[in-house]
Amino acid sequence: MAASQADLPRIRDRVGCVLDGFLGRQRTVLGEIGQDMLPWLDAITGLLAGGKRLRPAFCYWGWRGAGGEDCPEIHAAAAALELLHASALVHDDVMDASDTRRGQPSVHRRFAATHAAGSWRGSAEAFGSGTAILVGDLLLTWSDQLFHASGLMPAALARGQQVLDAMRAEVISGQYLDLLGQAAGDGTVSSALRVVRYKSAKYTIERPLHLGAALAAQPRDTQPPDTQPPGTVGPAGAASPNGPVTAAYTRYGIPLGVAFQLRDDVLGVFGDPAQTGKPASDDLREGKRTVLVAIARERASPAQRELLDRRLGNPLLDEDGAEQIRSILTSTGAVGECERMIDSGVAEALSALGDAPITSQAKGALAELAVTATARSGLPGVQMASAWARRFTSVPRCSAIAWMGVPGSDSSAVNSQRSASTSAKPQSNSKVSVPCRPRTT
Repeated sequence: MAASQADLPRIRDRVGCVLDGFLGRQRTVLGEIGQDMLPWLDAITGLLAGGKRLRPAFCYWGWRGAGGEDCPEIHAAAAALELLHASALVHDDVMDASDTRRGQPSVHRRFAATHAAGSWRGSAEAFGSGTAILVGDLLLTWSDQLFHASGLMPAALARGQQVLDAMRAEVISGQYLDLLGQAAGDGTVSSALRVVRYKSAKYTIERPLHLGAALAAQPRDTQPPDTQPPGTVGPAGAASPNGPVTAAYTRYGIPLGVAFQLRDDVLGVFGDPAQTGKPASDDLREGKRTVLVAIARERASPAQRELLDRRLGNPLLDEDGAEQIRSILTSTGAVGECERMIDSGVAEALSALGDAPITSQAKGALAELAVTATARSGLPGVQMASAWARRFTSVPRCSAIAWMGVPGSDSSAVNSQRSASTSAKPQSNSKVSVPCRPRTT
């Protein structure tokens, strides 16, 4: 089996250990309030047991690319993003009235069922939604708590806090734009892409990379990253908000983040529920005004458009109705256009790595993550992504992109990051390292 340059299995394991320890401590805290609070921990633990850990991975490699060395503190800081993401998922499920998340009942459905089973007073649905809102709020608070308890230096945490603040404001705005689009939007591709940019692209990839860079930033020298002495990260201000490292991460992160969400939208309609963790018709019943749907509406005949408008957002949509929608999405070429946009976004992201002022090890890891994050399949396998990463870091950029294939070609169809294979720890050829704590001499 090919080794993963992105080191995802190890990152997931480290992040999982951090979360397990944190939740164990919080169980004690909530238990002291009362045993009534412990079902919250059970729901949160179940939710956090799943997930790809993409945001912590991008944060970690944002740190490594800016010169940070591997250490427990960065894993703890990156793990805080999982708590932030869990908060967003819990609230998102309430707004979308989703029944499931990651293959289990959503938090609000879970507590609504508890209410119903106990024959309690009032509305079970209102109780479930209210509890889920509170659980999401607690997770948001915990994300700050874990971040600031990561062990990184106060100056680094202060820099990172600015990124976290921007990240949260952007994803909340993106969520509102999503709600607005469903209620009063114009249904155009441009409006759907605006939602994607703020709800997903910046939140999933760009800002986690920025966070890692901000935490690592210790500007001192003017040498290229791979030739600096330990404790430096490149040109003065390289990882600052407007520095070249941060700018390179934006050039990579935005197109890849859009491609990531487009892949999620396609899988949300055509994917295997066993792999995606939610029914394939949920997005259709919720009336999601995705880029996929917007393209189909623009290309549809009047009859097809009428059917889309009538069927989308119908909570009672059956499988026959869902199949009619899928047929329109396919026959109008909307699926094919999304695939082209995905391949184009991945190619643009990979091209941005060519002259990015980051470590060569991080370039290989981010190249692999670009492929795995936009995989067509939910099946295990990392060989293709690892092969791409190796080629990217060992051949000229133009040759590497040519190997990947033109947008829309089969060469960009790869397996998912959910690898069942073992993954050896990558060996760095970089001399860059930013200590988690100041070195003593």
